Amino acid sequence: MRTTKTAALALTAVAALLTATGAAAADAGTPGTGTPSPGAEPTGDGAQALCKRVPKIEKRLARALTRLGGDATQRGSISRLEKRVENARKAGHTEIETYLNDKLAFRRSLVPTLEKRQKDLAAVKTWCKANNNGSGK
Repeated sequence: MRTTKTAALALTAVAALLTATGAAAADAGTPGTGTPSPGAEPTGDGAQALCKRVPKIEKRLARALTRLGGDATQRGSISRLEKRVENARKAGHTEIETYLNDKLAFRRSLVPTLEKRQKDLAAVKTWCKANNNGSGK
């Protein structure tokens, strides 16, 4: 009899804890609590964070464009990949040549995209300077 009462009390305590935990979890994602739920919509445009990252983004874009424009000794450059395509063609490795040509086409398409991003980022940098780094003050 005593075991049954202890088991019933334990089950009641566990049920009460689960109910309290479930209510707390449901309340965590409600507006105004400070903790957004995982699928919540953004509340702003992220201007302040973007303004903060502009210098790092500038360096990364410049580094990528320098690498792509490098000579045949530069790993990741367009000219190095062109040389590899030429070597595959000379060796008669048509499958390798096709694969590398596709890779080369993509790498060439990166240059105008990255240059456009640099121009867009310059406009963002100007905006950030004029708007107190996006702080809204």
